[in-house]
Amino acid sequence: MYLGLDLGTSELKALLLADDHRIVGVARAHLTVERPHPLWSEQAPAQWWSALEEVMRALGKSHPEELAAVRAIGLSGQMHGATLLDAEGEVLRPAILWNDGRSGAQCEALTRAVPRLGEIAGNLAMPGFTAPKLMWVREHEPEIFHRVARVLLPKDWLRFMLSGEAVSEMSDAAGTLWLDVGARDWSDELLAATGLTRAHMPRLVEGSEVSAQLKPELAVRWGLGNDVLIAGGAGDNAASAVGMGLVEPGQGFVSLGTSGVVFVSTDRFLPNPAQAMHAFCHALPRRWHQMSVMLSAASAVSWAAKTFKFADEAALLEAAASASVVQRAHCPLFLPYLSGERSPHNNPNAQGVLFGLTHAHGPAEIAYAVVEGVSFGLRDGSDTLRLPADMPLREMALVGGGARSVWWGQLLADIFGVTLTLYAGSETGGALGAARLAWLADGGDVARVCTLPPVKQQLVPSGDGAAVHAARHARFQALYAALRDQFQ
Repeated sequence: MYLGLDLGTSELKALLLADDHRIVGVARAHLTVERPHPLWSEQAPAQWWSALEEVMRALGKSHPEELAAVRAIGLSGQMHGATLLDAEGEVLRPAILWNDGRSGAQCEALTRAVPRLGEIAGNLAMPGFTAPKLMWVREHEPEIFHRVARVLLPKDWLRFMLSGEAVSEMSDAAGTLWLDVGARDWSDELLAATGLTRAHMPRLVEGSEVSAQLKPELAVRWGLGNDVLIAGGAGDNAASAVGMGLVEPGQGFVSLGTSGVVFVSTDRFLPNPAQAMHAFCHALPRRWHQMSVMLSAASAVSWAAKTFKFADEAALLEAAASASVVQRAHCPLFLPYLSGERSPHNNPNAQGVLFGLTHAHGPAEIAYAVVEGVSFGLRDGSDTLRLPADMPLREMALVGGGARSVWWGQLLADIFGVTLTLYAGSETGGALGAARLAWLADGGDVARVCTLPPVKQQLVPSGDGAAVHAARHARFQALYAALRDQFQ
């Protein structure tokens, strides 16, 4: 039995996986985000630990025998968060999260300081990444910066609490801007540019390797056995890919979560930082991936459902689906940049816009505009990916909470012009991938562990409305270009 722990932004999920691929138990605990100032997004690590205690108690009650049979734990989680510890291992301030946009000026400073940044890290400097966050702390909270002895990513702080070991792995570390992504090692040049050294960093392992061992006292408290291993794990998107079996070159997915992601596995380091595409290490050795990220995807739908008084997100999607092809051509346009944007704009100041409202527009038109705007944003990100001729796109899965809407999935397939596959169990996301990485760390074989789930449905692009999609997408892009200088 293997335990996957996935530390997201809105919840911590625990999943028990048997070695015949059965998911035998799942537990969840809710998390909240604090936004004390504009552009800020923070969480107290103590909340993560409370959530972990909650899910372990729940599994202990519902599946005590299976929990006792766990041989290894895998970790996945939200990337880029800056968790700062002092020399005693105590947390110095709330963790600054992936969707925090306060460090725009520090990104510009880091780019000037290290002209080779994109070549080394495979990415542009963006406020979401960890390194600019530390530069912000150095400038605005110097008394805290001088006490920093260790910087850990969110899931790696959980590992520290579980084992006492400061360890990270390649896929998550690649999102810090401190990793030489091609070499899969910390970059002394990038660390020095932010006033840090290797001494501030955790040691590195591959995601499928053993990283540490669970503290005996925690094993006793939660009803686990002796000598439980902890795998390296992965950042949330790489973990989701492992959970879906998407680890071979040319396999990828579109994720409709809080953020929106287009992800493709590769067998080499292929950066394209000029268009804000991410090139990261994958969770398995000698593998990488390309990824575009938009900051507000399903979260934009949640915002619209609340703001425009829909009963819930499902009600908004139902209203959007009711808009006819003729209505869609005349709907408002929605720019979904409620938290700034990464791919392809790299603009933390970008803002949401609902453009072109008239008296003729009602709830269905507004609902459609929001869902369409998120879909166009994902398409813009996907257009930044660059696969060489000898690595064709093999398949694209549709995952994340938004994937529960087949209508939205079909709209995405039409806008992308790519077949999207719905697999059974895709809603388990990073937790399943974390459990599979635990299985690999316990000696599992990649071919046996990282299998594709059963296909539920394939969404094939439809020609209906293609001209409308193309025309509205062009207007969507022109609208951002026209307003870009006004986002200050």
